[in-house]
Amino acid sequence: MSRALMAIAVVSIVLPVQLLAQGKGIRLWNLTTSTITGFELSPAGKNAWGPNQTLNDKDKEVDHDERLRITGVEPGRYDAKVSYGTSRQCLVRDIEIKPEAVFSISDKDLTDCSK
Repeated sequence: MSRALMAIAVVSIVLPVQLLAQGKGIRLWNLTTSTITGFELSPAGKNAWGPNQTLNDKDKEVDHDERLRITGVEPGRYDAKVSYGTSRQCLVRDIEIKPEAVFSISDKDLTDCSK
């Protein structure tokens, strides 16, 4: 019986540590009032846009208050190109992206919007 308890204790310690090591990665939290249909990142000031990150989502868009997993991006400072279904496109400048963290954008962050 004591071996069984010991095995349970070891598993209950090792499993959470492994899960924490995996993490959730970098995530965008859409706090704008609209659904995002395109989200591209570029190193700050470079205009070298990466892939559309909304393709990482199961329905290929990010609703208000939804989070999106960002892939292929290292921590650092980025500009974002944000697109909406209405053909509106805006920029968000100088976003700080940290490892294993959530960053958010809201309507007040949007600049240089065009249709």
